[in-house]
Amino acid sequence: MSAVTARSTPATGGSQPLTPDEDDLVRSLSRLIYALPRAIDADMVREQRLPFIEFLVMKHLSEAPDRRLRMSELASASELSISGMSRIVGRLESEGLVKRVRSEHDARGWNAVLTDAGLARLAEAWPTNLASVRRHFLDHLTGLDLKALAAALQDVAT
Repeated sequence: MSAVTARSTPATGGSQPLTPDEDDLVRSLSRLIYALPRAIDADMVREQRLPFIEFLVMKHLSEAPDRRLRMSELASASELSISGMSRIVGRLESEGLVKRVRSEHDARGWNAVLTDAGLARLAEAWPTNLASVRRHFLDHLTGLDLKALAAALQDVAT
């Protein structure tokens, strides 16, 4: 056990050290947070010439009413800054996959809208994404209670 796992802090009120299984889980999760998106991105770029983040942006738009989201909502859903989202939407816009339109409710705001070409591109890339997610993640969870795992991870995220 490392000194870090055994240390208590005033903020936690003197927590118990991590068990070896807890420590393994925390370390594995830390690696997963970085490794999984990189692995999926590599597959998406190699097979589709479409970065994973661009796929995710189009996916979020495809699931939104009228395939449109306010730029700030899209950034939040994609875990990106607004400036980062603007750059991605700009790239997708230059390819005709997304367009920006003024908000009908707020003249200062902008919405990103998935075009028909964007929806078609998303459908084309979907099988690669699905295969990658299965290969790099889901296939490693055989035998686990996925519903309970998903609920636990959602609890952690919120």
